[in-house]
Amino acid sequence: MSALAGLKLVAAKRSAQAAPAVQRRTKLLKKIAEQIALAKARAEGRQYTATRTRNVKDPETGVTKAVEMPKRVREWWWTAENGKTVLALRYGAKAVELAKGKSAVEVSNNNELIAALDMLKRAVEAGELDAQIETVSGALRAGFKK
Repeated sequence: MSALAGLKLVAAKRSAQAAPAVQRRTKLLKKIAEQIALAKARAEGRQYTATRTRNVKDPETGVTKAVEMPKRVREWWWTAENGKTVLALRYGAKAVELAKGKSAVEVSNNNELIAALDMLKRAVEAGELDAQIETVSGALRAGFKK
């Protein structure tokens, strides 16, 4: 008992699931982090490869094991007709509307691209885009219903 006397003991219960807005925010933050890593790799002239873990069954032994496999990460940016780079924040396959009628950010170089992605990351962390993310999420879910 003397070992436990130095600890502050509390009656705690873990919540079963995070709020839907927090889940959507977390999902988007992971994707933004991938985009930042991709942009930094392109700036340094190297290839970026994201990986994911898949369970694969060995055909000879029949044992299932976890294997890291590369996953494709598509760029959220492209070059416009005026030569500037345009970045669209995406949730799933849909672009998130950042302001009324505007869903992209225009930048002139790769450093500004990384800075814009960092600013978008901070905005998502602060919950500034929760309403827009919920709208896009609802549109995506509606596409799966028959």
